[in-house]
Amino acid sequence: MKKLTCLLFCGLNLMTQASNSEPLNIERIFASPALEGSSPRNLKISPDGKRVTFLQGKDTDYDRLDLWEYDLRTKTTQMLFDSDELSSGPEILSDEEKARRERMRLNGTGIVSYEWSKDGKALIFPLAGDLYYFKIGDKKALRLLDTPEFETDFKLSPNGNYVSYVRNQDLYIKHIKNGLETRLTHDGQGNIKNAMAEFVAQEEMSRMTGYWWSPDEKYIAYTQIDESPVQEVTRSEIYADSIKMITQRYPAAGTPNVLIKLAVMNVASQQTQWIDLGKDKDIYLNRVDWTATSEVLTYQLQPRNQQSLQLKAYAVHKGTQRTLLEEKSETWINLHDDLYFLADNKHFIWASERDGFKHLYLYKNDGELVKQLTKGQWVVNSIEAINESKQIVYFTGRVDLPTEAHLYSVSLKDEKIQRVSQRRGFHKISFGQDASVYIDNFSTINTPPQVSLHKADGEQLTWLSENAIDANHPLFAYQDHWVAPEISSFKTEDGTQLYYRLYKPADLSIKHPVIVYLYGGPHAQQVTNSWAGNRGLLFQHWVDKGYVVFTLDNRGSNYRGKAFEEPIYKKMGSIEVEDQISGVKFLRNLPYVDASRIGIHGHSYGGYMTLMSMFKAGDYFQAGVAGAPVTDWELYDTFYTERYMGNPKTDKDAYTASSVFPYAKDLTGDLLIYHGMADDNVLFTNSTKLYKHLQDLAIPFESMDYPGKKHSIHGKNTGIHLYKTITNFFDKHFAMK
Repeated sequence: MKKLTCLLFCGLNLMTQASNSEPLNIERIFASPALEGSSPRNLKISPDGKRVTFLQGKDTDYDRLDLWEYDLRTKTTQMLFDSDELSSGPEILSDEEKARRERMRLNGTGIVSYEWSKDGKALIFPLAGDLYYFKIGDKKALRLLDTPEFETDFKLSPNGNYVSYVRNQDLYIKHIKNGLETRLTHDGQGNIKNAMAEFVAQEEMSRMTGYWWSPDEKYIAYTQIDESPVQEVTRSEIYADSIKMITQRYPAAGTPNVLIKLAVMNVASQQTQWIDLGKDKDIYLNRVDWTATSEVLTYQLQPRNQQSLQLKAYAVHKGTQRTLLEEKSETWINLHDDLYFLADNKHFIWASERDGFKHLYLYKNDGELVKQLTKGQWVVNSIEAINESKQIVYFTGRVDLPTEAHLYSVSLKDEKIQRVSQRRGFHKISFGQDASVYIDNFSTINTPPQVSLHKADGEQLTWLSENAIDANHPLFAYQDHWVAPEISSFKTEDGTQLYYRLYKPADLSIKHPVIVYLYGGPHAQQVTNSWAGNRGLLFQHWVDKGYVVFTLDNRGSNYRGKAFEEPIYKKMGSIEVEDQISGVKFLRNLPYVDASRIGIHGHSYGGYMTLMSMFKAGDYFQAGVAGAPVTDWELYDTFYTERYMGNPKTDKDAYTASSVFPYAKDLTGDLLIYHGMADDNVLFTNSTKLYKHLQDLAIPFESMDYPGKKHSIHGKNTGIHLYKTITNFFDKHFAMK
């Protein structure tokens, strides 16, 4: 164990800078130390409230993560585990674990995750395919698993007696003290997978697991999926020196999903109860949660069209179940993780969009609504903590502005709402177990993340990482060139308020080209007063070169209420493009904008939006870079696509109108398309199909494809190459130096 006895995080990633007038280049964006400075990840207050733990990248490699702690009593920081000392060789992970991390958007190497025991006396963390257990006070971690097989989805049991994991499609537990391993399921093979989340559950529902311990450690609820109905897609994963033919069960829109079952197993006897999920087998199991006791398991079900959601409760000892509540919509029901059963065993809190905005509701455990806790034309982000003794719910939300996230409290007694966080910007919150203190990971568009510890009333106790941009900060050298963007809004011709972010070059006496960066799709938001990471640093590079950089959140995007999202229903690629055109009209009225040089760029849904804008609005966009785009929604997965577009078997015209292909013939501007050639999310077929179509139309375009890369196109050197490719493309077509 290495100790660091300095003030708090002591500027773990700092280096001395000579001046603050250097222009920012793309190589420096990806170099170490990270320009955002000290940026701890996965911050947690230990359950006993004695320490704060976090993951931190190395000075020499910000993507190589170690486990650290800050002792709240001694106010000192120390490294708990150096990932290189435990495993210095290359990390070999199973294909399942690689895919799971891709679904979680979890990048980096070393110790990438960890979990505390309920009593705060121990923690576990996976590393290089194995599992380590550390008891506080011990000198070293115990390697619990050292096997030739691959394990995934590690968990500590609630009382800390077992670790659990999935191996070869079956669920196992291991007793920590005596080392006894027990295989709980025995039929996992081929298309049958136990305790594992299916593809769409991971990618689209944010359900990354397929099993759940009961609070008393006596039971485990788990899923069993049968993938045999799902079509097999044979795709090529093209690497630099090889081509792998991958057979993947991919549920494209309109095709069958997995068959799913839900069971509860008694850990001691291994007796299993299978829960009746109903006659309709074409369903989605969205969430599974135990109540405060271990007597009742709840689960959430949706039909294939996702226009309703049922919260059901299963009584384990009786084998009976009932429906607690049902949500309905004419379009779709959004999922959330805001179901909390109170310790009084009489009530639970639930989030709903039934009044048009996501708000919190108090229910009795039998499903009777007590009252609505929050209301207004703003949305709740999520419940952060509940102090039952004080009858207070803490939540993050957008009460003040949709572009900022703050911590608020609401009283269970009188529904009075108070804002807890004070600084304007974006607050990511992590409470301790007793809801008395919280970690605030705060940032603005100009301020890299700062981490502080607070009392529940907002009073700051101490900095954990002040990360001030002083002369020792990596970002200090670039402050003279730093451009603070404008975040504001305008109204469209039909009166809809749209928020934008605008970076302006220093010299506004001349005309400048524009790069419109966008995502534009549902469940995402780009225009926020928060640190934008490497992408935001790229914007600084662009504006320093003389570009205006503009981003607009069109209708269909998140955190503005359901009515703001719903215009895309069965009409993807329509209202979003119209709103982006409104953005260009706004730009054309700015005296420093060159209306003849407006480019557009986005990735994933943003890539799709780039194509639709280039094809349908060529009078407004002269050049575009489309990254990993969906080109035909029938090629994308069931859950996401059918939620917004319906089923292609019954809504064929909607799918045709939302495909890029009917409009490709109208391309007049310059187009670059890039894609990861091993993408298992937005399949590479989306781009190759468009390549062929444009070639058949004799329409020239450019492409850049990345061998071996998945949807996120990770890798430092790859990132440098990609950013340079995009920048060089716009420079060339807009005659920039």
